[in-house]
Amino acid sequence: MSSNRAYRYDHDQRIVLTLDAGGTNMVFSAIRSNQEIVMPYCLPTRADDLTQCLKNMVDGFTYIWKQLPKAPSAISFAFPGPADYKNGIIHDLPNFPSFRGGVPLGCFLEEHFQIPVFINNDGNLFAYGEALSGALPNLNRRLQSLGHSQEYRNLIGITFGTGFGSGVVINNHLLTGDNDCGGDVWLYRNKLFPDLIAEESVSIRAILRVYHEFVGKADDTLTPSDIFCIAEGGMAGNQQAAQASFARFGEVAGDVIAHQLMFADGIVVLGGGIMGASKYIMPALLQEMHSKLGTFSGAKFDRLPMQLIDADNDRQFNDSLAQKPIKISVPNTNRTVDYNPIKKTFIMKTLLGTSKAVSLGAYAYALHSLGN
Repeated sequence: MSSNRAYRYDHDQRIVLTLDAGGTNMVFSAIRSNQEIVMPYCLPTRADDLTQCLKNMVDGFTYIWKQLPKAPSAISFAFPGPADYKNGIIHDLPNFPSFRGGVPLGCFLEEHFQIPVFINNDGNLFAYGEALSGALPNLNRRLQSLGHSQEYRNLIGITFGTGFGSGVVINNHLLTGDNDCGGDVWLYRNKLFPDLIAEESVSIRAILRVYHEFVGKADDTLTPSDIFCIAEGGMAGNQQAAQASFARFGEVAGDVIAHQLMFADGIVVLGGGIMGASKYIMPALLQEMHSKLGTFSGAKFDRLPMQLIDADNDRQFNDSLAQKPIKISVPNTNRTVDYNPIKKTFIMKTLLGTSKAVSLGAYAYALHSLGN
């Protein structure tokens, strides 16, 4: 299968320094041959103090470098946007107040370490990791083992968390766009509130806001984990409202992903911490993606021109593969050709885990950028 190109980094001996940058802590590591080769090292982010933040970043990468058997080939990591990722410039960030006005982070690190530095957003790197080392090759292997020749080449990666992240990979190539906005979804129009962005309904803050609206009062002490516990019946609260808040999240997310799927036409992989509540999110998300749209004449069309299969549902997955191609005749000849009139694609939760997928995406992005 041509997608075996995706495994080329499994045996690549180059080492890449990586970073998981959060508003509170930064976790440093290193990857070789798609495997973490050191114990991660954590330092406080100090996002309110640029000098200290940059010092901790240098100290963290330096500490990891000293553990390596040879010099790394690059530094590569995800960092929140907005940013000019190609040039390594970070713009104004709510969680990094000291970065206001723009900070050329990539140039700073390149100047200090004298190796290439690659920065991108977590949605892009999540999608890239899943496309090269996770969901996409796993799905193709699964199909191949069952005797199916169709090979999927495109992937939409979605991350649900503090915000609504995404990335698109087309035939093993990450879609970044001319302005580093390729594949972004957080600014899509909100189905339920057309004057608002989709992220207002697909984020941690949305889960809390909707729950408070349903119960009629605000409680600043609640976290999304608390809402999930209430939904599960393990914590005092309005169980129906908790479940409905996740369903509302899924409905708006499903609307946006349906739009994106019409553009990218690939498999969909979902990650992020909120997917821990997938049992309450997925039914509404899938219902929205399986819905219909109409015309003024009254005609109805499926929202998607392809059958969307939940790959995490074994029965649904196996039933979809039971649909065999039919043979149709070539006019004025004795020939027949195989034809499958049912187009299909798949949606699934991450198998790698969001953090690992981002790290592997950062590793592959650096090596791809450096060239083979």
